[in-house]
Amino acid sequence: MRRRDFLNTLALGAGLALPLGSHAWAAAGDTPTRKKLVVVMLRGAVDGLNVVAPVGDENYLRLRPTIGLALPGMEGGALDLDGYFGLHPALAALQPLWRGNKLAFVHASGSPDATRSHFDAQDYMESATPGRKNTPDGWMNRLVAALPGTSTPSRLLGIGPVLPRILAGGAAAVNLPNVAAAGKPDVLDRPALGAAFDQLYRDHPRFGRAYADGRAAHKEVLQAAETPEMLAADRGAPLPNGFPDDAARLAGLMRNDPRIQLAFVALGGWDTHAGQGAATGQLANRLAPLGQGLAVLAERLGPLFDDTVVVVMSEFGRTARENGNGGTDHGHGNVMWVLGGKVRGGKVYGDWEGVADGALNEGRDLPVNTDFRSVLAQIAEEHLILNDKQLVQVFPAVPQKALSFKLVAA
Repeated sequence: MRRRDFLNTLALGAGLALPLGSHAWAAAGDTPTRKKLVVVMLRGAVDGLNVVAPVGDENYLRLRPTIGLALPGMEGGALDLDGYFGLHPALAALQPLWRGNKLAFVHASGSPDATRSHFDAQDYMESATPGRKNTPDGWMNRLVAALPGTSTPSRLLGIGPVLPRILAGGAAAVNLPNVAAAGKPDVLDRPALGAAFDQLYRDHPRFGRAYADGRAAHKEVLQAAETPEMLAADRGAPLPNGFPDDAARLAGLMRNDPRIQLAFVALGGWDTHAGQGAATGQLANRLAPLGQGLAVLAERLGPLFDDTVVVVMSEFGRTARENGNGGTDHGHGNVMWVLGGKVRGGKVYGDWEGVADGALNEGRDLPVNTDFRSVLAQIAEEHLILNDKQLVQVFPAVPQKALSFKLVAA
């Protein structure tokens, strides 16, 4: 390995996302818009039919005799949403948001591509170009480049072990291993080493601007994380599960640094081929901290939640019929979650056809009646105020058919 390649690798390992495109990110305007977007990706294909269960359909328990949720009010029953759909009881923390019309779902939604490969499906959802593997960047990277306002390196934030596909591209992005580590100094915060890297990259024709942006972003996030409020909330130890703690810290970062506008979090463990469980069990154990974390995020954002939209999505759904191992296999359609102060919540949207055998895709799983890109494009248009030209830049192949519902109030 050449010395410069080694140093580039070290810089990337310190959390600096160096864009490999031929141009640096620039955005028009003076200040970033106050509107925020948080995307939570559930890697592994969460079972949307038990997240928002059609308990009012007589076919539901026929297909799922051991893992299906009981009717609301019964032992192990779903939480009533609208008399037909029920919310998984492990997501009870989200009931206040539903009742306050700040949480909505879009059922039978997802990617139109028929793949049942986790890798390909996630790639397509993160690039927003289903069926096309050569897309060079992620849609959130394209989105931040299209937004109005002065460029700040911390405007696009990812939380996870590596820079995700959805954030890759020509725009600067900051990726943190997890929010709990966001306030900890890294190797480049050592004065002597940091000064050496600063000198090395100061006039670099390709990476100089990106390196400076990355270092500035790291300092912004570090300063935001090291407030007395956030340190006190730690109390020396994380919560028993990770996401509520990460969500609380993310909310603090977004409150303390208004330059953070877009954030992405990925959570794994949703590939429930066996022992999925119904009201309790493997799926419930994963949904509980997810619901708690989303509720914490909404609460800790405070007034900022009115200007924030949170989208939860997964690469595809799972089979309508349970398998012989008490689980579900790779499916097609799923359910998207949308939360926010201006969300037209309290409704399950989408073109729902039921779970009778004749309504299922290939006789086995939900169809995709609402393209996930249409949902994201509407949020980008109504919430982030993108015009038609900008929408095409972010979602180059979004279906032209308009949604029959509006998710976000102006």
